[in-house]
Amino acid sequence: MKMFTQLIAAAAVATSLGSVAVAQTKDVTFTTDFGFNGRHCYFFTALDKGYYKAEGLNVTIISGKGSIDAVKKVATGTAQIGFADPGAVILGRANDNIPIKLLAIVYAKPPHAVFALVDSGMKVPKDLEGKTVADDPGGAQSLIFKAYALKAGIDASKVKWISAAGPALPSLLATGRVDAIGQFMVGQPLLAAAVAPHKLVRFAYKDAGMDYYGNGIIASEDTIKSDPAMLKAFIRATLKGMSYAFAHPAEAGEIMHKYHKEVSVEVGKGETEIVKEIADFPGHKMGVIDEKSMQNTIEVMKNAFTFKREVSAQEVYVPGFVE
Repeated sequence: MKMFTQLIAAAAVATSLGSVAVAQTKDVTFTTDFGFNGRHCYFFTALDKGYYKAEGLNVTIISGKGSIDAVKKVATGTAQIGFADPGAVILGRANDNIPIKLLAIVYAKPPHAVFALVDSGMKVPKDLEGKTVADDPGGAQSLIFKAYALKAGIDASKVKWISAAGPALPSLLATGRVDAIGQFMVGQPLLAAAVAPHKLVRFAYKDAGMDYYGNGIIASEDTIKSDPAMLKAFIRATLKGMSYAFAHPAEAGEIMHKYHKEVSVEVGKGETEIVKEIADFPGHKMGVIDEKSMQNTIEVMKNAFTFKREVSAQEVYVPGFVE
């Protein structure tokens, strides 16, 4: 009888602890920068492997419509956390004083690039002179190109840029209606599949020695002040997802395909490998934001876009969220 009573008591304690654990689980909405793509594999890896759950987070991942949209979603509370280009955060701060900050960086190296076909004969960046390059109207490749051209030894005045809808860019390139297109490096596997059997040549801005950041994890100032522990937990789990995905890109592709069938395993694998290429920054811990690089990012964006006022690095990022 005594043993039975002890078992009942133990069960009651276990139930009570379980209730506390459930009560401590937080619902968190996270928005991607744009759609669901292979470049987002590590978020879904963290979700699938239970890394968010282990941190007490019930994460829902929603689709964004661009970095500016992600900034707006986070600013209005539609999502507590987002994934966005620093340019959108910097512009939001400089022109509209939107209180959003970066907490961790994913693309530690410039993600922008220009792609051409091997058939074109272009082999080095200077070969872009005299050519026509298409970019999405909202793309940053064309706006940052002058800075890249200066680094890469290109006469930017001899390169013609035209605007075209993002979905049309692969077709324009494959059919030879333009000589090259602007594209994020992480989009290379999808682009390669779209232009096959043609092969691609890539002119990456990072290869010219440019130092500025691409996408990172963002939150509002209100959330940063009210719930820093939740944000740190999300970042810990995400970085764990990144590490696992980088070590097992094929599995990461399979996980992504399980959640979003439109992303093939091969594209998921390929995009994850390229994210690793630009996330690794020698001498820096993954995810950590360096003040000098952030200031460089501001300078690059200031030269590409119109600012209503000057913005400091301290206004657009917060240190200490990568543990």
